Amino acid sequence: MATLEDHIRAVEEEIQRTQYNKATQHHIGKLKAKLARLKDEKEKRIAKSGGGGPGYAVRKSGHASVGLVGFPSVGKSTLLNAITSAQSEVAAYDFTTLDVIPGLLEYKGAKMQILDMPGIIRGASKGRGRGREVISVARICDLILLMVDVFETNVNVLSEELTSAAIRLNAKPPDVVVKKRNRGGVKVNATVPLTKVTEEMVEDMVREFGHLSADVVIRQDVSEDELVDALAGNRVYAPAVVVLNKIDLVGGNYLRQVEKRLAAWRVVAISAEKKEGLDRLKEEIYRSLKFIRIYLKPQGKEADLKEPLIVKEASTVGMVCDALHRDFRAKLRFANVWGKSATHPGQRVGLEHVLVDEDILTVVVRRG
Repeated sequence: MATLEDHIRAVEEEIQRTQYNKATQHHIGKLKAKLARLKDEKEKRIAKSGGGGPGYAVRKSGHASVGLVGFPSVGKSTLLNAITSAQSEVAAYDFTTLDVIPGLLEYKGAKMQILDMPGIIRGASKGRGRGREVISVARICDLILLMVDVFETNVNVLSEELTSAAIRLNAKPPDVVVKKRNRGGVKVNATVPLTKVTEEMVEDMVREFGHLSADVVIRQDVSEDELVDALAGNRVYAPAVVVLNKIDLVGGNYLRQVEKRLAAWRVVAISAEKKEGLDRLKEEIYRSLKFIRIYLKPQGKEADLKEPLIVKEASTVGMVCDALHRDFRAKLRFANVWGKSATHPGQRVGLEHVLVDEDILTVVVRRG
């Protein structure tokens, strides 16, 4: 009797031997949907049986969590020690870090948890080298730092392992909504022209994923892979930056050649050992997390310009109210804003006003 693994292998082999063209696109799309459904079922079985290993217990702290993902011995622990107060064991041999070591980076008022994870290897997404446990930690991170050194720059291997584990780097969730119904079949409503898939193909892929009746609303020109991601509903989307370490060991020409090979990525070149490039890295981490600083000004008093409130870019006054106190949104009378988002100093605004970096804000709430 065929096992779940046998079914997965058979579908993978059929996809590999089927030449991709207009005539086969529909069939391949259905196969990809079936493969994703089978893999999700496999992951659920592993999780239920406890077969994924003991895992790493990581408690999130600070304003965001940043994961250091890389091959063994690329300098992750050295970097953690250089930019935080943590002490992660460092040695010149593979697999030094056997646990997830957290450290705290404070920059521009933001507190960012940096997680030094054991090195991953090819096949990590399938469980090699405790890869499942490491990648499960990567899934909770707000930013991924793909760390390589100047002598081993195969970022694509790291990216592929994370992609195989349902982590999408530097991408946004596809604008697709699937609402299951009890009857009536699958109905597709596309608000934009679809050039990469057909509505019939979408219907078949939705059914292949196990939704026999559903309303599907598509608001972007999706590919079959993006549609699979939307149907799975368990993908994690995170920004990623490549950290190129050990630049002190090579000359300028060699370094430029390496950076040219990595042109598809945002790259920060550093030497963790010599503490070179760390200020630029801190700035890139902060920028990638899209933080802004809001200075609070109590009514009738001076603004606190020493300790800003750290919130995400495009935050509204309502979001700041939520961050300050759970009752502030409901009790807000009005707010005053000074800064680039205001049309004039002290502009009176409401909950939907969008704030920008270094705005000064007064929140006035009803008492009682």
